[in-house]
Amino acid sequence: MSDRTMARQVLLFICLVSLSSVRGQVSYSIPEEMPKGSLVGNIVQDLGLDLKRLKSGKARIYTGDSAEYIELNKERGVLLIKERIDREALCRQATPCALHFQIILENPMEFYSIAVEITDVNDNPPLFKKTEMKFEISEFTQTGAKFTLERAIDHDVGVNGLHSYSLKPSDHFILNPQSQSAGNNKVEMVLQKPLDREQEKHLTLLLTAVDGGIPQMSGTMQIEITVLDANDNAPVCSQSAFKTSVAENSPKGTVVATVTATDADEGPNGKLTYAITNSVEEDLFEINGEDGVLTLIGDIDYEITRSHEIDVQVTDQGGHSDSCKVIVDVLDTNDNKPAINLMSKSKAVSESSLPGTVIAMINAADPDSGENGKVQCSIDDYIPFTLKSRSASFFSLVTDGDLDRERESGYNISVICADEGSPSLSSSVTLSLQISDVNDNAPVFERSSYEASIPENNTPGLSIFTVRARDADWNQNARVSYILEDSSVNGVPVSSYVSVSADSGVIHAVRSFDYEQIKDFQFRVIAQDGGSPPLSSNVSVKIIIQDQNDNTPQVLYPVQTGGSVVAEMVPRSADVGYLVTKVVAVDVDSGQNAWLSYKLQKATDRALFEVGAQNGEIRTVRQVTDKDAVKQKLTVVVEDNGQPSRSATVNINVAVADSFPEVLSEFTDFTHDKDYNYNLTFYLVLALAVVSFLFIVSIIAILSVKCYRWRRERLFYKSGANLPVIPYYPPLYADVGGTGTLQHVYNYEVCRTTDSRKSDLKYARPSSESIISLDTSGTQTLTHAQRGKLSEVDDQVGNTI
Repeated sequence: MSDRTMARQVLLFICLVSLSSVRGQVSYSIPEEMPKGSLVGNIVQDLGLDLKRLKSGKARIYTGDSAEYIELNKERGVLLIKERIDREALCRQATPCALHFQIILENPMEFYSIAVEITDVNDNPPLFKKTEMKFEISEFTQTGAKFTLERAIDHDVGVNGLHSYSLKPSDHFILNPQSQSAGNNKVEMVLQKPLDREQEKHLTLLLTAVDGGIPQMSGTMQIEITVLDANDNAPVCSQSAFKTSVAENSPKGTVVATVTATDADEGPNGKLTYAITNSVEEDLFEINGEDGVLTLIGDIDYEITRSHEIDVQVTDQGGHSDSCKVIVDVLDTNDNKPAINLMSKSKAVSESSLPGTVIAMINAADPDSGENGKVQCSIDDYIPFTLKSRSASFFSLVTDGDLDRERESGYNISVICADEGSPSLSSSVTLSLQISDVNDNAPVFERSSYEASIPENNTPGLSIFTVRARDADWNQNARVSYILEDSSVNGVPVSSYVSVSADSGVIHAVRSFDYEQIKDFQFRVIAQDGGSPPLSSNVSVKIIIQDQNDNTPQVLYPVQTGGSVVAEMVPRSADVGYLVTKVVAVDVDSGQNAWLSYKLQKATDRALFEVGAQNGEIRTVRQVTDKDAVKQKLTVVVEDNGQPSRSATVNINVAVADSFPEVLSEFTDFTHDKDYNYNLTFYLVLALAVVSFLFIVSIIAILSVKCYRWRRERLFYKSGANLPVIPYYPPLYADVGGTGTLQHVYNYEVCRTTDSRKSDLKYARPSSESIISLDTSGTQTLTHAQRGKLSEVDDQVGNTI
């Protein structure tokens, strides 16, 4: 390359750089055919960027659909040749020839426009399509006659393009200097010396085309001339230039124009032939050699070439010729859809992103012209995004509202770009965008409160039930952990009662529960997600202890003694249904486990007595007769309704007699404590005396009690030193279920002997009933008067029970 050419390119480069600084872009100029890896320019220095910015911004080159000839070296911040550049293949004859691309940066998103001009080097020689041309020229052809030659094609441009022609030998013909002027598409050979067929029938000339490059390159074509006789008139075109137009994408065979010419000669010498001389257009157009009709044989595209110039040569039979030009303007039609290219795109965006956050940058271009090339892009209205136009063909997709991953976890955004042609053409592209989660939702329990039950006497560690909470967030933000809230139950930490699994929410019993100690308790469970910071919620949980049949019924009456023989007395005159006594029992369990039933297990005479299954009352089932034994022994079983049931037994002695002696004589064989089995006769006599005495005392006591009621409580406590201990049962034993197992008020009779170990407590019965207590010696210990006197005292005990 010459110094002058180099200086011109440097000057052009300085101008382009100055212009780019105003427009916000950088331009470079490089020659074609530079080897791969050659330096184009220092982009960091020219754009004023930091080298670290290229790396952090993931800098890359965006060329759209074009081939990528330039690459970016982010380590050095320079542009390098990626692929060999052939200016002729890239731009053909267009000048200037430049590569346009953008450098894209992210975080934040930016782009810079870069223009690289490709300058020509002399790498293509001038070439003729034909290796030779043949002419038949009459010897009468006058000097000055012009003959059109084929033009050489040089793909280089500027000074490297076609420069001049030379014709040798030049005895008869020279080249027309005007035909070699810049921009002329034809080369003419001019006859300067008349031909003489008799001297020279054939002439061979050599046409040489030379370009202006250094070193120069050339091409040649041989011209064969046959000298003819006669025909001394050349054809003449009716116009030097024919102008016409044709729409792009017109079908093959479309008539473009008709070239007309005349020849003054007559006969065969006036017959004309039409031909296209510039080989570039021969692939697109065809002319009829006889009538000059020009037709379309190829595909013409407005976006490639907007105008075609066709050189037509008219030749007569004598070799005379004339030439003219057909200028064909291509009319644009809306035949191109907008091309949509994603310059940069985010795969995901946080749901906490503010409106206006850039999601993608889009380039939409239409190669058509005018209204056909104007592009407008749009997206759906019902999504929280919008398009903002940055320039004629660049758009930014930004957020236009609040995002909520729980409402919509992702979007398929369809971008539709349409031109303004008629009819309008459009194209679309779909962007898939995921919404990334932030911890903005607290866990929510499936219920507002929980209630579960567990049977008492459970195994520690038993799973009671499960609490569940759901978190609408995603991944770690939705990972729920369960925590037991610090609280206490009856002063004891709730953690001593239950535990909760942090992962599954399963609540386990820590201890074995006793329904009789605690019937239910409440606590709270906290559900906390794994976000940062974490969010939580809590729920109330109530645990109900279910009663189990783990307690045996307890007989309150009659009280079983170890030493004395206590008997219920039934007169022989007792009617059917006579109330002998009542078995009173309680069960500390609850519900059906505390429902008691009574049945007679054993009896001396089963046909005489029966037990009420619900109330425990022992009654006669028939009339007592003289034949019935005085001594009757009953065994009553008290059984609860649990599964399995539990039971207790009580033995009751019944004396069927009308007088005490009769009772004493029959009960002498009862089993007694061996400490009291001596002097049986003595004690029988003594018992009769004591009974008589006590009967009188009892009547006096009854009258005294009525007069001195205010002394009743004092008398009770004074006498209590010799009474047996009666167990106290709390109100838990009250029959709240109405099962009839225990009445609210009971009256009892206190039966005392001289020895407190022989004392007993008996249930009060109607005045028609009798009860006695006998010791082993047969001594009578209780009279009717005493029983009546103590019945009032027993009211206090019954109320307490």
